[in-house]
Amino acid sequence: MTTSTTAEPTSILDPRLRWTTVGALSMVLLAAFEAMAVTTIMPAVSRDLDGAALYSVAFSATLAASIVGMVVAGRWSDRSGPGAPLVTAVGTFFAGLLAAGLATSMETFIVGRFLQGLGGGALTVCLYVVVARLYPPALHPKVFGAFAAAWVIPSMVGPFVAGVVADQLSWHWVFLGVAALVLLALASMASALREILRAGAGGTVAEGATDAPADEPVDAPADEPAPAPPAVRSGVAVLLALVVAGGLIALGTSAEVIEGHASWLMAAAAVAVVVVAVRPLLPRGTLLARPGLPATILVRGTIAAAYFGTEVYLPLMLQREYELSSSRAGLILTVGALSWATGSNLQARLTHVAPQRILTAGATMVLTGITVQIATAAADLGPWVAMAGWLVAGLGMGTSFPRITTLVLAYSTRAEQGANSSALSISDAVGGASSTAIAGLVFGALAFVGGTQQFLGGFGVALVAALASVLVARRAGRPARARP
Repeated sequence: MTTSTTAEPTSILDPRLRWTTVGALSMVLLAAFEAMAVTTIMPAVSRDLDGAALYSVAFSATLAASIVGMVVAGRWSDRSGPGAPLVTAVGTFFAGLLAAGLATSMETFIVGRFLQGLGGGALTVCLYVVVARLYPPALHPKVFGAFAAAWVIPSMVGPFVAGVVADQLSWHWVFLGVAALVLLALASMASALREILRAGAGGTVAEGATDAPADEPVDAPADEPAPAPPAVRSGVAVLLALVVAGGLIALGTSAEVIEGHASWLMAAAAVAVVVVAVRPLLPRGTLLARPGLPATILVRGTIAAAYFGTEVYLPLMLQREYELSSSRAGLILTVGALSWATGSNLQARLTHVAPQRILTAGATMVLTGITVQIATAAADLGPWVAMAGWLVAGLGMGTSFPRITTLVLAYSTRAEQGANSSALSISDAVGGASSTAIAGLVFGALAFVGGTQQFLGGFGVALVAALASVLVARRAGRPARARP
């Protein structure tokens, strides 16, 4: 093991890391504006484009496409560094924003959303690898906490601004406006990109950012062998990711493609395809919740399924059942995002607390928040109760998400950072897309009943995922049993 002669940075704003931090946070801000805007204005988009039947597909297609972007970016980053993949990801994301902003049909809009997912998924993995390569392990909780906190400004103004633009002008301008933000974010990251491209596949901007050689895990939990994902060639991995994405899109569109009970058979087949195809892209034992890295990867997927499977329907419930405007309904997203950032800052100060305790507490808060949404829909408790419940859920997400990411990097060797970061994001996307798609099927199946019954069915799907996340969280961060 080599020893660095230069002291490690002690701040994410250290001169050696400053522009990298500014650029990365700009990208997170960009993603936050887009996510907040889309969820807020989707009811208006579906009305304008007569796309109510494809409402959930506008979300699940984005998440499905992100899986392909994650796999490609993970392999590409491991091979040549995160610089070139990052630039490509931003360009693809920009193209998707333009396509969605100029869409005149729901099908074209979904194509734009697919491109956004492709670029956004790659961007997520690239930023994770940037952190792993360029920042000392001691700064990982702080930088991931900063990423979560970077959602604060968009969460404060994003839903309201997006709602006002949609109400007063047109939802088209929301996407075109975010596209302009892409150019600003890329310009602000110019200096950081030069540093990242100069560092290449194995270098670091901050000398001494890590002393671990390429074949040793960085700050891995004691006695825990990190089970790497199965050896999958890049071409095969991309093909599997495409199969997963296709399965998720088929799951979301099954009710439109086939009518009646046969649509549920198609949905079941799509789920089976997704499970079989995603397995080689994840660490061994992930789908069995094996303690350690596998369970950590899995809990990311289950908690994402619970939270995002609920969130996409909250503005629709508030607008349809309580007749709130787009801007007012978007306030529930603001509440959730602000409490998410609060939870992220809190967990950064609780590094002495065992990971499984942090994750179990976070998952329990998400479960509580979803339960409140079910109670609101069932008993007509009103929008303020729904917002209070989502505050609790957001706090749980902020508490758990950064800790999950930190754990995954701790389990990874330098050579595994891209693949494991990709696996983490794949789990996130598959969980969110599956939950959203299945909830959409249930929502559509209950259309003949109408009223709040549709929301009860959709939220019920998310509740099952939340219960699973509480159980799996107990196995994350725990050393695996020694093998003979």
